[in-house]
Amino acid sequence: MTSTQELLLSRIRDVPDYPKPGVMFKDITPLLADPEAFTALTDALAELCVRHGATKVVGLEARGFILAAPVAIRAGLGFIPVRKAGKLPGATLSQVYELEYGTAEMEIHAEDLAAEDRVMIIDDVLATGGTAGASLELVRRAGAQVAGVAVLMELGFLNGRARLEGALKGAPLETLITV
Repeated sequence: MTSTQELLLSRIRDVPDYPKPGVMFKDITPLLADPEAFTALTDALAELCVRHGATKVVGLEARGFILAAPVAIRAGLGFIPVRKAGKLPGATLSQVYELEYGTAEMEIHAEDLAAEDRVMIIDDVLATGGTAGASLELVRRAGAQVAGVAVLMELGFLNGRARLEGALKGAPLETLITV
């Protein structure tokens, strides 16, 4: 494990039985509160954007905003939010996706992306892959290309990577930490 991975992992706190009994929640707020760790995370994600030729960064509501906005600034790229339905003004594209118990919907302003854009989608956690899959669909429906998906942490036991394989259509999925 690299020193960056070790630093990031050391700043992620386990919270047992949250939000319900039997769940071990991975809390990234201690990482965000540590300027050295947050800078290392921002640098690592920005490097992935550069390596994969991204021209824009998409951040997924809500913790993906916290990560993606400074990454976009560091990499010299534009930032595009993907929000829960009804939170963006004006015309949007929307995508419904499956949750463990039901469905959810997310939206993007399509006019913020162009056919020549290569988009890096950034979020904090890859769990089951539903949110990431919906964001891939939104970016493509907006007419842009997908440069890749980058997440701080992958919960490997939930098999999100396998569920996303078809939706990625060959785009890379980069995770800094897998638990």
